[in-house]
Amino acid sequence: MGTKPRWIMVALYATGMAWVEAAAVFYLRTLVDRVDPYQPHPVFVREDLISIELVREAATLLMLFAVAWLAGRSKQSRFGFFLIAFGIWDILYYAFMAVMSGWPRSLFDWDILFLLPLPWWGPVLAPVTVATLMVLAGILLCEAEEAEPNLWPRRWTWRMNLVGVIFLLYVFMADAIGVLPDGIEAIRTVRPVWFNWPLFLLALLAAAAPFIDLASQLWSYHIRETRVQEQE
Repeated sequence: MGTKPRWIMVALYATGMAWVEAAAVFYLRTLVDRVDPYQPHPVFVREDLISIELVREAATLLMLFAVAWLAGRSKQSRFGFFLIAFGIWDILYYAFMAVMSGWPRSLFDWDILFLLPLPWWGPVLAPVTVATLMVLAGILLCEAEEAEPNLWPRRWTWRMNLVGVIFLLYVFMADAIGVLPDGIEAIRTVRPVWFNWPLFLLALLAAAAPFIDLASQLWSYHIRETRVQEQE
């Protein structure tokens, strides 16, 4: 199967997965009256269900990894397809939630993104921005695999990426980290009132470093290929 059909199948898989995820979340939030999570006691889950929910989140990542592994031909393209699938799934999840429930009402509505290892909070615009970067990064990685020789970001850019990812995680979990000394109940009931956009944007730029580098390499590669073809 060529690259384009594999992209289409991964996108279709992520779209279907996004609808299933949105439907499941909509059912659960309706049952506990938490369609909009930004209200008192946002993590309103029975103690015996929390571990199940955590495993469900891990299983979601496993499903995305599995389809990426099947679609890719190498570690590079598998990583690329994972990013594409994750990004499409995340963006369409919010789109489908809006269709089903009317929430989010805007990109600045707060949401609980994950529970592992602590609750991640952020305006919907933040995870959608990260997801968009993931899709673009995945496309670049898959396209770079087709170059001769294969292109790959330079090592120093991955160091920047690691720093950026760490700070992104901190921004999303900052409120939960802040109440850690107060115990589990404080973590479950905390509601943020401010999102650190400046740090988020700086962290996002650092996380994007490998893919900016890869885009630059691809641009130079295509210019060289064009010149070679013209000379022929």
